[in-house]
Amino acid sequence: MVDYDLFELGDLVLQSGEILPQAKLAYKTYGQLAKDCSNLVLYPTSYGAQHFDTEWLIGDDRVLDPSKWFIVIPNMFTNGLSTSPSNCVQECRLGNWPDISHVDNVGAQRRLLREVFGVERIALVYGWSMGAQQALHWGALFPDEVERICAVCGSARTSPHNLVFLEGVKAALTGDSTWRDGWFDGKPDRGLRAMGRVYAGWAMSQAFYREHLYEKFGVSTIEEFIVKFWEANFLRRDGNDLLAQLGIWARSDISANETYSNDLQAALGAIRARSIVMPGRTDLYFTAQDSKTETDMMPNAEYRPIESNYGHRAGNPTHCKEDEAVLAEAVQDLLRQ
Repeated sequence: MVDYDLFELGDLVLQSGEILPQAKLAYKTYGQLAKDCSNLVLYPTSYGAQHFDTEWLIGDDRVLDPSKWFIVIPNMFTNGLSTSPSNCVQECRLGNWPDISHVDNVGAQRRLLREVFGVERIALVYGWSMGAQQALHWGALFPDEVERICAVCGSARTSPHNLVFLEGVKAALTGDSTWRDGWFDGKPDRGLRAMGRVYAGWAMSQAFYREHLYEKFGVSTIEEFIVKFWEANFLRRDGNDLLAQLGIWARSDISANETYSNDLQAALGAIRARSIVMPGRTDLYFTAQDSKTETDMMPNAEYRPIESNYGHRAGNPTHCKEDEAVLAEAVQDLLRQ
């Protein structure tokens, strides 16, 4: 059953100048919008995720409470629900997929909020990983329209070391025999499995494996964890979609636009929203040090690292109540102000 709606964007002019024909933004809502439109929380998706994967964070006793807030999850372009290589018109297929940026994602989300819900000011943008990248883009591109930001395990600009990680993932995925001239002409099973194995080493910390924390996922060995959690996670997805998302991640930079002309300090300094920036202390690609440097350039932001051995997944703690409590506290602190 389809449990989401589609917002028709028409032929969308992208930041690159290319056209995304018949663009659609898939989204799902939770809770009720207040009459004065003051309670909207935007919760963008992360890499490889659809709203199904992230809505566990929503509930009366979870991080985002739908009894108080109207929560909107917009599915990122390329995630298989919004317009993506796997569902686009024929002219965008076979290696003709255009470059998408977070400027495009955020611009489409802004149209959704205005044209469908009549909302011009967001109470909170909450995001993890690529969702945090989108949250920071919102704050920089539309500083008068965002009251609060909670950016978890993400960055304002993809770092050089993070790019090295992405190149490794890309090489693992495109090493599959179905890769032909810039396009997968079949499901790249071997590439997706290889990708999952690369991810398993980066997404979780050294201490996660040393302390056998993978056992909390219902497995008894590292091999079982890799197969059942990481390989299975990516085998659900389309290879061309995942590759396109890697491109968005690699290009992510809140200053790479006409407004800021690659001046990151100016872009971060323009964010007026009350913000809490939450890196995972053991995150290997969105590092705490990088987040501290960026937070110091934001005029109204608190740096609040997550003290956890779950690495990058400290920001999406499906199996760690302690880390979830840290996220919930941050959101409560922001929303009570």
